[in-house]
Amino acid sequence: MTASIEELAARVRARAGAEPVAVGLILGSGLGHVAAGVDGVAIGYEDLPGFPHAGVSGHRAELVVGALEGVRVAILSGRAHYYETGDPAAMRRPLEVLAALGADRLVLTNAAGSLRGDIRTGDLMLLSDHINFSGLNPLIGEPSDRRFVPMGEAHDPRLRAAMRAAAAAEQVALPEGVYAWYSGPSFETPAEIRAIRTLGADAVGMSTVPEVILARFLGLRVAAISTITNMAAGLSDEAISHEHTKAMAPLGAAKLERVLRRWLRETGGRG
Repeated sequence: MTASIEELAARVRARAGAEPVAVGLILGSGLGHVAAGVDGVAIGYEDLPGFPHAGVSGHRAELVVGALEGVRVAILSGRAHYYETGDPAAMRRPLEVLAALGADRLVLTNAAGSLRGDIRTGDLMLLSDHINFSGLNPLIGEPSDRRFVPMGEAHDPRLRAAMRAAAAAEQVALPEGVYAWYSGPSFETPAEIRAIRTLGADAVGMSTVPEVILARFLGLRVAAISTITNMAAGLSDEAISHEHTKAMAPLGAAKLERVLRRWLRETGGRG
């Protein structure tokens, strides 16, 4: 039997305390250790009815709630991807629970392939915008008029400015760019990469965009950062694979953790 959002939120509060959450985070490949730094509790997705099974190697499946750099956070350590479920709304319930716990800001992280020569493996990229190259939408079937979500500033300008300031303070390069969502699970062909470069993409990946749409639907302000794990198909001699992604993710993850911690410490998680 599926629990309601309020029942799930009450279950989390019973274990993690009633203090409202300020910031939600979704961790991409290579960032699982960030959750380990939270002073709080970890709740397995299996204990939260309706939460997805995060079935990708390199991803945990826990909701971690507690303090990180003095800020009350809720971390989704593990995400469900469209290519696992065939459902672009697979992360809707976890995000609804974050909102019910009090979060009004969401930080998304992911592993991505770069389409730009000046953004290389191990670098970070702050998302300024995105392209829904797959054409799928997590709000298809939503009956209310709330489904007509404006996306003009989906990637919140104030949060992005705060992230840039945190990166500068840490002396970490954080160029901005446009992320294209490709459904996966197969990687893109060189022709597909040429197509999305023509459309204005700077990086490509298999997540994040449905979560941005859902977050805006729920009224959450959003910032997203990619860790570049490879150059996209046809742009280098790298052998692209999931194993390669997992191996390269830690190169940028350490820098991204520094930026996130500085942002929390300096702003309290606010833009």
